[in-house]
Amino acid sequence: MADQIRNFLSNDIDWIKALHVIAVIAWMSGLLYLPRLFVYHTETQPGSAESERFKVMERKLLRAIMNPAAIAVWILGPTLAWLTGAYEDRWLQVKFVLVVALTVTHHLYARWRKDFALDRNIRPARFYRIWNEIPAVLMVCIVILVIVQPF
Repeated sequence: MADQIRNFLSNDIDWIKALHVIAVIAWMSGLLYLPRLFVYHTETQPGSAESERFKVMERKLLRAIMNPAAIAVWILGPTLAWLTGAYEDRWLQVKFVLVVALTVTHHLYARWRKDFALDRNIRPARFYRIWNEIPAVLMVCIVILVIVQPF
């Protein structure tokens, strides 16, 4: 049965790759933008119209873009690894660890969004500026691993 599924899906591997890259781009966009919204949100008064607008933007970004994109990445990526046999390659195993780190970052952002939604943010803008860099560093490492495949 697994071989039949693999044969069926391998005919569409280019489509799976394309959808995976699209999902990664959408997810990374959100991971890079949401903490920037947090920076601006810290500069508003809780309960103000501006603060409420940021709450809506943050919620929509997370729920409508980031969550579906992350789910797609987690479905399509392992599917590609399975179809191509790349799951045995060390570069992909390291990449997997870095994608787990991106996922942890995503969940932290979701938790912090809830703090803002409840007007309970206690962190300064500098905190979010620093966290804004984490996904970028992880992304650079992941791209190098995928393109160069150093080991």
